[in-house]
Amino acid sequence: MTSSICISRHPIIPPAANPFSPKITLFRSLYFTNANSAAAIRCSLRRPDYIPNRIPDPKYVRIFDTTLRDGEQSPGATMTTKEKLYIARQLARLGVDIIEAGFPASSDADFDAVKLIAREVGDADSDHIPVICGLARCNKRDIEKAWEAVKYAKKPRIHTFIATSEIHMKYKLKMTPEQVIDKARSMVAYARSLGCNDVEFSPEDAGRSDREFLYRILGEVINAGATTLNIPDTVGYTLPTEFGQLIADIKANTNGIENVIISTHCQNDLGLSTANTLAGAHAGARQLEVTINGIGERAGNASLEEVVMALKCRGDQLLDGLYTGINTQHIIMASKMVEEYSGLRVQPHKAIVGANAFAHESGIHQDGMLKHKNTYEIISPEDIGLLRSNESGIVLGKLSASTLFFGDVVQLGYDIDGKELDDLFARFKAVAGNKKTITDDDLIALVSDEVFQSQVVWKLGDVQACICPTCLD
Repeated sequence: MTSSICISRHPIIPPAANPFSPKITLFRSLYFTNANSAAAIRCSLRRPDYIPNRIPDPKYVRIFDTTLRDGEQSPGATMTTKEKLYIARQLARLGVDIIEAGFPASSDADFDAVKLIAREVGDADSDHIPVICGLARCNKRDIEKAWEAVKYAKKPRIHTFIATSEIHMKYKLKMTPEQVIDKARSMVAYARSLGCNDVEFSPEDAGRSDREFLYRILGEVINAGATTLNIPDTVGYTLPTEFGQLIADIKANTNGIENVIISTHCQNDLGLSTANTLAGAHAGARQLEVTINGIGERAGNASLEEVVMALKCRGDQLLDGLYTGINTQHIIMASKMVEEYSGLRVQPHKAIVGANAFAHESGIHQDGMLKHKNTYEIISPEDIGLLRSNESGIVLGKLSASTLFFGDVVQLGYDIDGKELDDLFARFKAVAGNKKTITDDDLIALVSDEVFQSQVVWKLGDVQACICPTCLD
């Protein structure tokens, strides 16, 4: 774990000792490293005023984070109420527009967590206050529990859903298409009747649903008062071209679509969730549902850091200037918090936040990095809040070039050349073949062992021992 990150002067964890989790000390020490030498980062990003069913700037994309709901559905990822609150606070600093804080009807613990986040994060005195959302199935009990939990936020939202694919309606719901439409329409209207003016509707398994049926049910829930229509690729079935076309078709064929926000929710079963999400945004979706580190059911969700950085890196060139309100310099801290609290470790080669994402071992890559960082890095690590101890992210290993190795030896203060240096490099390559990463301590030990040994004056050539009785006497 990197120990030189400093995101902001505002602590994630309250300064007083906290009895709820022994993991908190880790974040306090990580968070304040170099705090005295770093300026506080304030979110000065563009963010249009929040209107539930409309975005004043057509280029702005809302980020809907469901780490605390869908993300927690990852096997083994259960988090405590306090841990969820800390993550929600970090998500607010990150600048997410909507936090789906949980599924209030699923358990008393989830209800309490959503309610606490609505009070503490959704009603905070800060520059940016996110929408706090609770998930509900299309039934009155779920919707009432969701409203009871989120209503304390300044900007509360109810997110209700029902399946619309033939396989789900027939085998799971055991309902006819007309029954599903009636249920969706009546429950969206019921959510609005409780006093919630921000209602999101999702046709579950939209990626495998009949298009004409989708247009009908979406038109009905718009008439009933839905403000956001989320289009889930629930089982990660579609390819980017298909999903982009799905969003475009919904936009072109749904009555009243101009009065709502279109959203995406892409699962990662085929490893395409980020690509599908970007395709949806390009086709007209202006809310993207994501999770930190891409955690979630089965293979997970579209990753917030991947989607946001793709928009930041390529938005102007290939995505018609789309942009978000995310302060990307808070990404690393959010990733580390979710990794620690969920217990789901980030794979080393994970895009953006993996341990190897900004590390370079190949000699060819290292040479390019030393000459110009953009040769092998399309994103600056500082953009996501990562400060490397090695400015170029270079890691010594078995693939490293001799010039880089020689340079590191000189930096350590050794004046070695000629055959001694060649022999030392040969020893280094042998060690690196068995040890993934070579540290300064390893180099010092190699130099000491190879170079700074006493000069050989004489050596023992042979020893013979006689064990006959005469000699033993």
